[in-house]
Amino acid sequence: MKALVYQGPGARAWDEVADASIQQPGDAIVKVDAVTICGTDLHILKGDVPEVAQGRILGHEAVGTVTAIGSGVQRLSIGDRVLVSCITACGSCRYCRTASYGQCLGGGGWMLGHLIDGTQAEFVRVPFADYSTHKVPAGVTDEQMILLADILPTSYEVGVLNGTVRPADVVAIVGAGPIGLAAVLTSRLFSPSHIVVIDVADTRLEAARKLGADVVINSAAEDPGAVIGDLTSGLGADVTMEAVGLPQTFEEAVRLVRPGGHVANIGVHGAPATLHLEDIWMKNLTITTGLVDTYSTPSLIRLVASHQIDTSPVITHRFKLDEFETAYDVFSRASDTGALKVVLTP
Repeated sequence: MKALVYQGPGARAWDEVADASIQQPGDAIVKVDAVTICGTDLHILKGDVPEVAQGRILGHEAVGTVTAIGSGVQRLSIGDRVLVSCITACGSCRYCRTASYGQCLGGGGWMLGHLIDGTQAEFVRVPFADYSTHKVPAGVTDEQMILLADILPTSYEVGVLNGTVRPADVVAIVGAGPIGLAAVLTSRLFSPSHIVVIDVADTRLEAARKLGADVVINSAAEDPGAVIGDLTSGLGADVTMEAVGLPQTFEEAVRLVRPGGHVANIGVHGAPATLHLEDIWMKNLTITTGLVDTYSTPSLIRLVASHQIDTSPVITHRFKLDEFETAYDVFSRASDTGALKVVLTP
């Protein structure tokens, strides 16, 4: 089969590799019908995630069709359409039993495209398939489902829920990439009074506005602190979310929150960020971080299936599987290409 293989920092190739095969009783083999590229994949290619070994197949998001199952699989059948979650769950360890699947001790957590071969391939082996896939409801398209593999549950759990967004809050999201835009969609479920999105790319800010942000700020042209101060009588945002993964954007999120507010870090960081305790020690801030657990995925699937969340505007570019090199180039130059999420299909 063909797959997108990591060959060390800055290097990747669409190569012929060994076919995905059943290795454990709980495995399933899924033919990839739709796959996407994540900002985390770009971090891997920059060398920010040293645990990823050369030769690893990248990717942790897919929708596909089950083609084989191990002897221990009970909830899936050959031919099922499934969402492959970005998080693998053994289903029985201490953390899985409290729905903290991202911290799985039984061989799960973030595995695909990280510690085992991932989804940017013609076929993928999914461990613990009963707990690590979700059946696609009738009437829901592959493109609607693909955003539920990672960015929607990540933004919802690590941003909105960890950030304790409440009705009438002022929510400021630093970064209008796919995660930031998903945070706009999922923040709206809690009726904040204002959703403020901050970025330096006007195309992404316009996308944020279309998805429900009512204030957008190009931080290269105006001061977000002044704009948010005008909205909040000088207090600052109730909740800020960092959705980029850079030291300066984390520090910006801390700067923009009000005393007693909440900073929810969603971004994947490849370098240290400074926490200015000398300035904030008496502001009673809550700062949370987190890897998504995907416990919210079934609820989000129902919201998408019932048309309460429309993910379609987030997908901007479509490619065939053998166009991975072009897709990565387009996705990595988002400020030039206007790319949000790219989807590849056979």
